[in-house]
Amino acid sequence: MRVEVLYFAILRERLSREREALELPPGALVREARALVAALHPDIAALLPRVQSAVNRTVVGHEHALGEGDELALLPPVAGGAGPGAIAAPGGAGPGAIAVTADAVTVDDAVAAVAGPGHGAVVTFAGIVRRQGHHLPDVVELVYEAYREMAETVLAEIAAEIERESPGTRVAILHRTGTLAVGETAVAIAAAAAHRAPAFEAYRAAIERVKQRAPIWKKEIGESGAVWLGFSP
Repeated sequence: MRVEVLYFAILRERLSREREALELPPGALVREARALVAALHPDIAALLPRVQSAVNRTVVGHEHALGEGDELALLPPVAGGAGPGAIAAPGGAGPGAIAVTADAVTVDDAVAAVAGPGHGAVVTFAGIVRRQGHHLPDVVELVYEAYREMAETVLAEIAAEIERESPGTRVAILHRTGTLAVGETAVAIAAAAAHRAPAFEAYRAAIERVKQRAPIWKKEIGESGAVWLGFSP
């Protein structure tokens, strides 16, 4: 049977490819597909123990059985720096405004998506590219890469679960992809509620869950070098 394998971030970079088709025996397991990838591509074999698998945009274990035409995505640790197991399986779309886009995002756009006559408090967050990175002191730009279709589903689920936890709250999450210069906005979040306490709680929950769970990767590029978060020295 034929399975399509997707590569992201450091895997894509090392292989100089985004995807490839693998021929596997009918009913092959994810672990068998990963073993074949390791055999075909020794340059990434040492990284694979820290890489998760998603089949048709849902995170799965190594014993998951593959089917004809399945899409197997190999997911490095995400930009929030969490280790294996951090990316959550999506559970459905929520009502909040969600975007993973190469276009500019703004706090105003996020606020417009959640504001309403019943909301007396709107709390916003803007993640801005800064000169001092997590690993490099001289960042020039950041590169954000996403498994966009899955990332939008995960972000929608994050918004939906926060809105279930705090009825009446609305959450918008807008995330950039592509190359961003110092000073540009990478993520804009707005949380609206009748009162300030649930709005603050919702925005904090949103940014933490995005950093932990969304399949979005970040590469720091500086004057002293370049490094993917999650596979840094």
